[in-house]
Amino acid sequence: MKALAIAGTDTNVGKTILTTSLVAYWQKYCKNKSLGLMKLIQTGVGDSILYERLFACNPGIEIVTPISFPEPLAPPIAAFKAGQSIELGRVWQAFEKLEKQQDFTFLETLGGLGSPITNELTVADLTADWRLNVVLVVPIKLGAISQAVANVALARQSGIALKGIVLSCSQPLSEAEKNDLAPVELIASLTQIPVLGTIPYLEDCSDLDVLANVASNLDLEFILPPNC
Repeated sequence: MKALAIAGTDTNVGKTILTTSLVAYWQKYCKNKSLGLMKLIQTGVGDSILYERLFACNPGIEIVTPISFPEPLAPPIAAFKAGQSIELGRVWQAFEKLEKQQDFTFLETLGGLGSPITNELTVADLTADWRLNVVLVVPIKLGAISQAVANVALARQSGIALKGIVLSCSQPLSEAEKNDLAPVELIASLTQIPVLGTIPYLEDCSDLDVLANVASNLDLEFILPPNC
């Protein structure tokens, strides 16, 4: 499959920063190759608007948000409040079209792996059903170890093809503090999943050169296709 899903342990853990970093890297180094960029479902104002602001001027990047709801809530609740239903067939068709037409596609999910997409399906269920390769974003904070272990266990239970873990730092921390809160070797040992690197704290999350450099410091062989 020519696609990668970016999932997380929760909301606001760094999925969008990882996604935009990978797209910025692709834009800078994978020239002459087309890219699809999709937000699974947008609730509230956020990721899809940032995508447009950063990448809409690049004709080689197609940005798609098939469904959006105004309330920043879990999709089943946001859909109910909007008096709408969640048409997953429409979401799948949009993703399938991107995958067929583009050289590669990044799909940013929502919430955590256990977050509901409908009243019956979670993010974990959908990424497994769609047979997506997945990278899991884990925030560097107290509880990071247990969050990583629990979400990897859910991924295994769901049959997800988990390619690796990326740690994300949302506040300025020293290297010692990062290691105390989210020790790489311990997380890798407990989960048996490779830790592909760390997203540092960024004051400006819209600088494309900085974002591309963030991605370049990850183990991209687990993330990008070999011909990029």
